[in-house]
Amino acid sequence: FVVVVVDAVVLLVVVVYVVVDAVDAVDAVVVVVVYVVVVVVVDAVDAGVVDLVWRRASSEPLFNALGDPASYVFVCISSAAERLELEAEHRRLADVRPFACFLQLVAREGDRAEKLANAQISLLIGKGINEFEAQKNHEVSEFRARLRAFCEEKALQQQALPWFQWMECNFPCDLEPCRALPSRGGGAKAPKKIFINIQFEGSDVSPPPSLSRRFDDPLSAEDYTLRVNGRWDFLYGDHPMCQFKVTPDLYPPPPASLMYIPYECILQAGLFHGSELLCKLVTSSEVAVGSDPVWNQRLEFDINVADLPRMSRLCIALYAVVEKAKKPRGTKKKSKRADCPIAWVNTMVFDYKDQLKTGEFLLSMWPSIPDDKSELLNPMGTVEKNTNVDSAAALLIHFPSVRPQPLYYPPHDKVTGGGGSRAPHRSSVDLLTGRGLHPRRKRLKEIMDNKNHTEFFEDEKELLWKLRGAVQSLYPESLSKLLVITKWNKREDVAQMVGLLRAWPELSGLHALELLDYSFPDPSVRAFTVKCLKKLGDRELMQYLIQLVQVLKYESYLDCDLTSFLLERALSNKRIGHFLFWHLRSEMHVSSVSLRFGLILEAYCRGNIHHIRSLTKQNEALGKLKALSDIVKSGSQKMSADDLKLCIKQDSYMEALSDLLSPLNPSIILSEICVEKCKYMDSKMKPLWLMYKNQWVPGDLMGIIFKNGDDLRQDMLTLQMIQLMENLWKKEGLDLRYQPHDDPVGCLSTGNKMGLIEVVKNSDTIANIQRDNSNSAATAAFNKDALLNWLKSKNPEHKLEQAIEEFTLSCAGYCVATYVLGIGDRHNDNIMIRETGQLFHIDFGHFLGNFKRKLGINRERVPFILTYDFVHVIQQGRTNNSEKFERFRDYCERAYKILCRNGTLFVNLFAMMKAAGLPELSSFKDIQYLKDSLALGKTEEEALKSFKVKFNEALRESWKTKVNWMMHSLAKDKRP
Repeated sequence: FVVVVVDAVVLLVVVVYVVVDAVDAVDAVVVVVVYVVVVVVVDAVDAGVVDLVWRRASSEPLFNALGDPASYVFVCISSAAERLELEAEHRRLADVRPFACFLQLVAREGDRAEKLANAQISLLIGKGINEFEAQKNHEVSEFRARLRAFCEEKALQQQALPWFQWMECNFPCDLEPCRALPSRGGGAKAPKKIFINIQFEGSDVSPPPSLSRRFDDPLSAEDYTLRVNGRWDFLYGDHPMCQFKVTPDLYPPPPASLMYIPYECILQAGLFHGSELLCKLVTSSEVAVGSDPVWNQRLEFDINVADLPRMSRLCIALYAVVEKAKKPRGTKKKSKRADCPIAWVNTMVFDYKDQLKTGEFLLSMWPSIPDDKSELLNPMGTVEKNTNVDSAAALLIHFPSVRPQPLYYPPHDKVTGGGGSRAPHRSSVDLLTGRGLHPRRKRLKEIMDNKNHTEFFEDEKELLWKLRGAVQSLYPESLSKLLVITKWNKREDVAQMVGLLRAWPELSGLHALELLDYSFPDPSVRAFTVKCLKKLGDRELMQYLIQLVQVLKYESYLDCDLTSFLLERALSNKRIGHFLFWHLRSEMHVSSVSLRFGLILEAYCRGNIHHIRSLTKQNEALGKLKALSDIVKSGSQKMSADDLKLCIKQDSYMEALSDLLSPLNPSIILSEICVEKCKYMDSKMKPLWLMYKNQWVPGDLMGIIFKNGDDLRQDMLTLQMIQLMENLWKKEGLDLRYQPHDDPVGCLSTGNKMGLIEVVKNSDTIANIQRDNSNSAATAAFNKDALLNWLKSKNPEHKLEQAIEEFTLSCAGYCVATYVLGIGDRHNDNIMIRETGQLFHIDFGHFLGNFKRKLGINRERVPFILTYDFVHVIQQGRTNNSEKFERFRDYCERAYKILCRNGTLFVNLFAMMKAAGLPELSSFKDIQYLKDSLALGKTEEEALKSFKVKFNEALRESWKTKVNWMMHSLAKDKRP
């Protein structure tokens, strides 16, 4: 096909080759060429074009020589110079966009079902399956084959499941942790009864005979279940109605320089086990920069091969030594040379089959990112090679052969045979039962109880190692501390540790999370950790899924226990599978993980083939939203709201944006887009505001915001921590009416700097409320009556007290949360209130104390936001109502103490997220902020005393917040 785009139509010149004779003796073929011209619209689908070609060709000569249309398929050349078969019969020509607009119709070859599945999976995960096959890598091939077999076996097992277990896999119940209705703060009791409206679907045109036969058949309750109206949520199982989350809430709820600077290149190399340096670093000689710098130098490390741990990795950094600019006279003399990092690369010392590497390896290096860290090496980085080989620095290294035969790392039983049978367990317990019992036990307890104790003095390391058996029996949850002080460059100590680990008591899932950090790469440790994680229920696993996906980046090999664990749970619970898919899919643009994540996505799709259709529909919708957003942002003239609506009304957009499950919540059906209520927001990235009708609930609208240009992973992390705080408070009997989102995540990153945010219905920003209740922007921020008057206008008198209680509880929760997480940029457009009184924060672009600065001045002057108009609402508009305010203070203190008791959990979760590469979570300094705000290492009394000081400071200095709000309101005010 020669395809020429002409305005809204496509002119297809179809070239049909018909073989009329073949002469074997001379190896010749006689061909008749027939040209067929077909005109179709750009939005035509592949299958429709094939039908048109066949109808047009039916009047041409030799038509009977052609086969059935179903035996042909379109082929094109993609923009990446790859040959693609368009197996998806319902793809539009406008979406295919072949290179130079050429299509070819050829006879189908091979297994059509397999090709169709490959095409769908490639489109869905954003990476062609053929790229995996082109790797020519045995590890990739074996990993794909094992995962495919595993997932297909799981799929077959699911097909044979009884109805109830099948429902648990595909439509798991979304339950509250407790089996009672949530109680309201302030002493209000939960109601004893709830009312449920059951809707039956019927038809007015059913003939009487069929009706009579229907009623003659005996009905059984086991043949039916309840579905939530307008959602893919089902109510089944032995759970009280009030435990289902869908039960309605019964309460009102720098420029380039032209200067040439001469420099020389040097290589630095080190052997690491996790974060531990196994021996001294080695450095190459200096080589003048040329087209191909060559060292031809042998780098030797001060460690025996026998002492190399299984997960040893070689870390290499390439850096330049440049001459510093001359200092003015009179200044102190310093080094005239500076190290400028260029690139880094990591590779394992043993391959995935436990064999010590030998021979030559060409390593494509990763560019170094300038930051405030002084280290040149990056042991936390990936061991994958840079896939952008055209622009990456390539380093050729050679691993020498230790002996003629291949050398393998010994299996676990042989490792422990060297030291694991010496019973360290007993000897270390004996050290606590002899003379000097009290000092040793007291010192050990001090080390174990100090939550902030991550670095140890030599005498502390020696004591812990001597008492490792006592740690196992008395403090098993402190396994990480013992692993930190283990000398992984001594095979005897490794043998002792591995042997001890085999008998270590299983930890709770929450304590095990810490062991997934890159500091603990040993396969025995990670296998033990995954074994402990299997205790997590589906709800708990969902709570920590973001972190579990991120620590996959720390795995040294493709095939690992954590990958199998996540896939198994995803294939056993469709909701987990949904979010695992999007957490992986959103980072497919990252070169260092695209291979690993792509293989996992392929395995999941093959194991849950029925989920592909739903995910593909969501992926198509997101593609259309990105196209819309690009149009809005790139227009030379300002696009009006009407222009946006005209775009959405096109058939291709209406079809893609309707009848899909929400990526934010797979139970929500986005059935029909309400075009007239769609708009784009007036901010830098021009987010799209989309509203959907609920066809099952008349008048009900659901809203989502599509953002293109902002990394939403930090917002996701913050909202996850907020949800975790709420769960911890509820377990302690403190319900702070904290989470305004109906969806389980509220925010979801779906790709490179794009994602979705849930619209919280019936809510407004404090800035809007203040502006609407004031005559000028200059005075709006100082109107303390604005919030209370707005609540009065939205709530009748008998509901006002409850709305104020909602405000009080939620305000207490966010005061504590924003202080602990160090959330900045808290102006009045980033704080919102629902009509029911619930206060909540949005837009978490700055956290962990990374506050905005203007002209070198810190804009955040208070620990958290507690202004006098908030206090005015809490005190119900009365200045002498100190009882209400003291109750609010008590809520804050109770909430803070609960978080401090669980401080280690928050630190571990944030530490696991360092792999995400978030700008404000990239170093231990950021984690230290969290340790300080949670007062780790202090007693509860000391922590509470520190918080009281911060509370009083926030209240005393709140006038500074009001000034900041006034400046923001003046900048945003567009009134004449």
